Amino acid sequence: MHHHPDRQRRRHQGEPIRVTNLKAVSLDLWDTIIDDDSDEPKRKARGLRSKRAERRHLLWQALQRHGETSLDEVSRAFDAADAAFAKAWRVNAVTWKIEQRLDVALMQLGRELPADELEGLALAFGRMELEVMPDLIDGIDEALKTLAKSYALCVVSDAIVTPGPALRMLLERYHLSRYFHGFAFSDEVGRSKPHPSMFESAARQLGVAVTEMAHVGDRELNDIEGPRALGMKAVLFTAKRQADKGGTAADAVCHRARDLPQVIDALAAKAPVA
Repeated sequence: MHHHPDRQRRRHQGEPIRVTNLKAVSLDLWDTIIDDDSDEPKRKARGLRSKRAERRHLLWQALQRHGETSLDEVSRAFDAADAAFAKAWRVNAVTWKIEQRLDVALMQLGRELPADELEGLALAFGRMELEVMPDLIDGIDEALKTLAKSYALCVVSDAIVTPGPALRMLLERYHLSRYFHGFAFSDEVGRSKPHPSMFESAARQLGVAVTEMAHVGDRELNDIEGPRALGMKAVLFTAKRQADKGGTAADAVCHRARDLPQVIDALAAKAPVA
């Protein structure tokens, strides 16, 4: 069990000791910590296909080794698999592992691939964001450094293509892993946000009650309604994605990463002692 940092420390000399039951903060990953798709312009500049196009191309290449097929056919089958994935994600709060998406695409095509080739494809898909890394949200590294001094931190993120182990590696490469004492990735938890399992997993890993946590993220349903239904505080983060800021049910809205510690501290000041 991780023992959260001392919430009673003085921020400044002479500041009265604050006691609060807000002990931990969970953060969404995409468009909260990492700028989603900021790798695409880099890929283009290097003459690489988009991640979407590359996935289709790699599957087509693998199938070509076993029998003639068209890239158009493969793309249509992958589109159908993506649509089925999106439905499972939105309706059932489940994110399939990439192998399941490949299975659906192959079923659409009436084709099969040897297990080792399927494994190789899944690995290649999952590593794309490690090979050409997206950018961090401006100022998030400093914000995490500050937050980690006062709160236990956990990443709570849906794994859409890149799986949990590769996402951990990505955070390691940004030198951000040291600030986190937990990681709840949907492919590992078995459910995705806004399902309670994701936030409960974070609370368990941090050794706190779910009601002692605040969550930060950019999507109203996943990051605001999900946590608030569990009695958590929720902060809508709009530095990159502003689509949900009109009429949000969030306890607070944060527009810039550098303001995040202040926003969380203000929520903590209002949080009653357990």
